[in-house]
Amino acid sequence: MKVAIDAMGGDFAPNVVVEGVALALQEVDQTTARMVLIGDPSILAAKLTQYNIDYSSIDIIPSYEVIDMGEHPTKAFTQKPKSSIAIGFQLLKNNEVDAFCSAGNTGAMMVGAMFSIKAIEGIIRPAIAGFVPKENGGYGIILDVGANAECKPEVLHQFAQLGTVYAKYIYNIEHPKVGLMNLGEEEQKGTLITQAAYQLLKNDTSIHFIGNIEGRDLFNDKADVIVCDGYTGNVILKMAESIYDMLVKRQFIDPFFSKFNYEKIGGSPILGVNGNVIIGHGASTSEAIKHMILQSVKMAQSTIYKKIKIL
Repeated sequence: MKVAIDAMGGDFAPNVVVEGVALALQEVDQTTARMVLIGDPSILAAKLTQYNIDYSSIDIIPSYEVIDMGEHPTKAFTQKPKSSIAIGFQLLKNNEVDAFCSAGNTGAMMVGAMFSIKAIEGIIRPAIAGFVPKENGGYGIILDVGANAECKPEVLHQFAQLGTVYAKYIYNIEHPKVGLMNLGEEEQKGTLITQAAYQLLKNDTSIHFIGNIEGRDLFNDKADVIVCDGYTGNVILKMAESIYDMLVKRQFIDPFFSKFNYEKIGGSPILGVNGNVIIGHGASTSEAIKHMILQSVKMAQSTIYKKIKIL
């Protein structure tokens, strides 16, 4: 199994990326998982030496172009075919790697997924998934968190299916509970879209739908999978991140709130495409890169996108 990492993507690349690889190498089984770094070989050579990484433990794929964080995603992806992101998706498309992760331009990662490996047949719109800590010690999955600002009921229904598969095979939850984020628990609450989505979810026997949930249910054990449009999900995710930042500034230390730290999660998977893809935070530290890689390994081991194909 091989996991490709965009060594040039992110605000602090390649330093934190290579350091994150060094940290990940200490935790992965190198007999079954191999890392593939994509970037400028001359630059990476110096960084590998700096972080004491044995050349024999990784592969390097040359790339001499970088899609910067501020570039237009579609234009950059098409105009820079030799960029680290474009090459990463090409490797994934050709089945030369089993997962691809990057802390680079989020839009370019989404465009790359849609243009290169494409959406799984039958999936209306792939989703970016986020994670929220739960009081029981685990995590819940929330989707979408930014890829689709507006969603039809059928799309929300598919998000529930995608989240269920992820929760089952990555978090080992046998029967994940699915909740529809709404402004009230009653069946008739919400917009016409959420009301229609409720009926689709209610009648789907393949998922464990528990009904509408409210914002106060985000961190309790009521739902393992939280369904919402990307606009709502992104606001929720950024709010959770801001809570952690405020607590750190006030020197408040608590095991539960420490799980709000994005570094402990590493990245957000794109679910519903023909491959395992993880998008990291642009400001990722080496610790975040490490967890992004470990999450990629876990997704590759579970062959989760293939399980989505049989929905």
